[in-house]
Amino acid sequence: MLEFLKQPWAWYVAGPLIGLTVPALLIIGNKSFGISSSLRHICASCMPAGIPFFKYNWKKEAWNLIFVLGILLGGAIAITILSNPAPIEINPKLATELAGYGITDYSNLVPAEIMNWKSLFTLKGFLLMVLGGFLVGFGTRYAGGCTSGHAIMGLSNLQLPSLIATICFMIGGFIMANLILPYILSL
Repeated sequence: MLEFLKQPWAWYVAGPLIGLTVPALLIIGNKSFGISSSLRHICASCMPAGIPFFKYNWKKEAWNLIFVLGILLGGAIAITILSNPAPIEINPKLATELAGYGITDYSNLVPAEIMNWKSLFTLKGFLLMVLGGFLVGFGTRYAGGCTSGHAIMGLSNLQLPSLIATICFMIGGFIMANLILPYILSL
């Protein structure tokens, strides 16, 4: 059984399982799925300053913090007990393209050549980790939620703003992956 869990799951198994969280959350307690709001709940619970954005009953949303804690614990369990020691399999054409940028280590989910403490203090590392993280956070706030909230929960509830946000997420991802990232990696 453990060996079965260590193998990658096909999209037609993992996708429906992720999708089933929507009706489960709605049936269990009329809750909506989303991860980005948990940061607001943490800030509201830890910093009860006079900031109006954090003045709300965050305890009503404590289930979301427990959900995020479960995601962190699940990730820790997956990386320690269920990790597959084989290198990540990628398309040979992509491997050739990445080798041109000096990326050849596929032992982790994120290439160690660009995501490490040493590269953080380079222009490329700063652009990818710091500026990229800021842009993701800004975009999440600007869109009123993250990809999981909009693309999983919002689309399943037939919300037009979620459809627009998901289309923009996809367009931004295509532009980043095909136009901007190759430029940054060549620095």
